Amino acid sequence: MGGTNMASPEQISLFDVLGVSTYQMNSPVLAAIDTLAASNNDEDRGAVFTRAEVVEFILDLVGYDAEEKLYNKKILEPSFGNGDFLLLIIDRLLKSWIKHSGNRGLIFAELSNSIRAIELHYETYENTKKAVIEKIKRAGVAKEVAVKLANAWLKQGDFLLIGLRENYDYVVGNPPYLRQEAIPEPLLKEYRLRYKTMYDRADVYIPFIERSLNLLNPKGTLGFICSDRWMKNRYGGPLRKFVANRFNLKAYIDMVDTDAFHMEVSAYPAITIISREKQGATRVSHRPKVDKNILKSLSKEILSQKISDTTKVREVAGIVNANEPWLLESTDQVNLLRKIENNYPTLEEVGCKVGIGVATGADKIYIQDFAELDIEEDRKIPLVTTKDIQTGEINWLGQCVINTFNDDGGLVNLKDYPKLSRFLYLHEELIKNRHVAKKAPDNWFRTIDRVWPDLTTKEKLLIPDIKGEAHIVYESGTYYPHHNLYYVTSEEWNLRALQAVLLSSIAKLFIGTYSTKIRGGYLRFQAQYLRRIRIPKWEDVSPELRQELIDAAKKRDIEKCNKAVFKLYELNQEERSALGGNGE
Repeated sequence: MGGTNMASPEQISLFDVLGVSTYQMNSPVLAAIDTLAASNNDEDRGAVFTRAEVVEFILDLVGYDAEEKLYNKKILEPSFGNGDFLLLIIDRLLKSWIKHSGNRGLIFAELSNSIRAIELHYETYENTKKAVIEKIKRAGVAKEVAVKLANAWLKQGDFLLIGLRENYDYVVGNPPYLRQEAIPEPLLKEYRLRYKTMYDRADVYIPFIERSLNLLNPKGTLGFICSDRWMKNRYGGPLRKFVANRFNLKAYIDMVDTDAFHMEVSAYPAITIISREKQGATRVSHRPKVDKNILKSLSKEILSQKISDTTKVREVAGIVNANEPWLLESTDQVNLLRKIENNYPTLEEVGCKVGIGVATGADKIYIQDFAELDIEEDRKIPLVTTKDIQTGEINWLGQCVINTFNDDGGLVNLKDYPKLSRFLYLHEELIKNRHVAKKAPDNWFRTIDRVWPDLTTKEKLLIPDIKGEAHIVYESGTYYPHHNLYYVTSEEWNLRALQAVLLSSIAKLFIGTYSTKIRGGYLRFQAQYLRRIRIPKWEDVSPELRQELIDAAKKRDIEKCNKAVFKLYELNQEERSALGGNGE
């Protein structure tokens, strides 16, 4: 989809109002749905199953309480899978019905509209339906009534396309973890037509959240556990804006490194409780132990009128702000970050350029040993990769990248480079099989990115994408960066001094706040997050502090970098403490 249009969906679509599917005559879409519905691989369908303790926790948080007359309410489970949510929902509904009604003659009339649950996968649907019928029967309900209730409650189909007439008081679940690459093209196109939040590289859980929110009654509440990537990254922008315009983020519980699922997942999961009401403060908690009693106690704290001083729950205002990333870190750190953003310009506004190294589309061909590669010397550019900078200094392993471009930006004429021509034609089949070559057959031998030889001779800071801590390496102007490295150059700031800033807790504050995280606590040091870092102008830095920054960076002494950088930003003792500093 791409582009910069981040329009928010503001109304339920026609196919919801009519209660019918509108893709019945579209055979490529039907075939794509059937492919997913018949798949025998859980990963192909994005299926991840949630532990019972976590399901009970979410049901508590949305207020689906068996003490209430739940048969007067409506709950939706949009992807019920093996029934992790659904079976516990039925437990609570039946318990509530027995407590408040119990009239066996009215059971179908009173309960048939209480639950709506959708599942795409054929075999999973049938197996879970049998489990639902057995659960109802164990409550003393006749088999024929149990079957009627299961038929009324459960629907087989694609939640994103199936017609639903009513709105709901609760929507809960664990939407599929399905990347765009796993969705057949006709189906992906259909999703994009229907859901404005299906933006850029959005995973399928994004439109799941959009449609679920659209199906809430006034005062209705959604409780999902899913990846938290959308809360900060680019593709989540339209959904964040949608939430900001019409809903309230009531609670956020970070579930990373907890045993929330029956299997280990690479996603960084979180529970979000979102209601259709005026925006207010958000209750926030981090990484609770998955224990029934602990989670029961935590839900009471999150739902309490007033938070106690001893609780691990915080109340944070202003998290949701148009399409801006949600900042869910400690209040002290967020306040400090906002202060710095208000007082200082961005990296690029003070003359620092952030970029990414060269992508070739076929590294095994275009990246070779410099000494052994037999092509014209001016076509070989010394290349630096993550392997060359593991120690924090450059230890070049002798690789180069082939430069297929001339100085004016066009491709070289292979007739002028017989050795290069011979090498490329040896690998012609593989090179022409790349997407970039198929897109422009006449330019079949170009690398994806243009190589700019001038960048080789510029001093620069090199930054790997994924790291637990900042890994900022100074490069004096000898090598070209590979695409697994980001780089920073500057005509104004001294790069050694800038290295001290990027090694400091200030840089980690920005990256940690804005970047999506990966299991194990790793951060993404990507250009979009690096560009958010704010920094004083070089001309405003005193000569003494300039030298202190440079010396600290050359020694790669993080403590000294922090000490100098805290002076640079004029942080008081409280602000230094928020970053783990000692206030010196």
